[in-house]
Amino acid sequence: MSRKAIAKKRLIHPNHEARPIRLLRKPVQIIRANFRAYFIINAIVYGLIITGIVAAMVFPNLGATQLATLEDNGTADLVRSLINNPWLFSLTILGVNVMTGTLWIVLPSLLVPFTGIAMFAYKAFTLGLAMAPTTKIMAVALIPHSLTVLIEVQAYALLMLGAYILGRSWVRPATIGARNHRQGYVRGLKQLGWLSLATLPLFIIGAIWEALSLRYLVPPLTQWLL
Repeated sequence: MSRKAIAKKRLIHPNHEARPIRLLRKPVQIIRANFRAYFIINAIVYGLIITGIVAAMVFPNLGATQLATLEDNGTADLVRSLINNPWLFSLTILGVNVMTGTLWIVLPSLLVPFTGIAMFAYKAFTLGLAMAPTTKIMAVALIPHSLTVLIEVQAYALLMLGAYILGRSWVRPATIGARNHRQGYVRGLKQLGWLSLATLPLFIIGAIWEALSLRYLVPPLTQWLL
């Protein structure tokens, strides 16, 4: 059999799976195997964002304090300086989101079980405070920004699921078929790694949509609705 025929046979062999398909299938398998935890984590993180939005509307000082923090730490100035360059803006958003997931969820969970879940739960509440429609312009901006929240927070939810699996495998190795805590940690870390890979497309799509919507959708919507 020629090399060309062998190569063709490998391509159509049922056990030969394209790498992109495998990269997608593995995280889906992890989610299915831990669907209850995945559902609860989503309910918590989206629920806390909504709670933060409502809290800022009921208690305006909370939202004002959070916005003042964004002004003080330079975040607001950075957004204003980049908004006219949406591609650079989207790259910056992507970097911020990846660093947020790493520093708030992944790294703490590598040191202390489940810590990243608690830390990002607090972060989700403060994000809700910051995006509350306390002004007419912010209310208009929230229309396209709602899709941004849906996409990007889903990525954070996947990281939180990975942190949960890591913590559970570390504390109770038998849940992942491991013989000891060290083996449980390693196996849980692998699943966190797979879920981390799955967040990248979400972060990329979310960053591009956020930058383009703020630059090209919010201004005309503001003029039309206000």
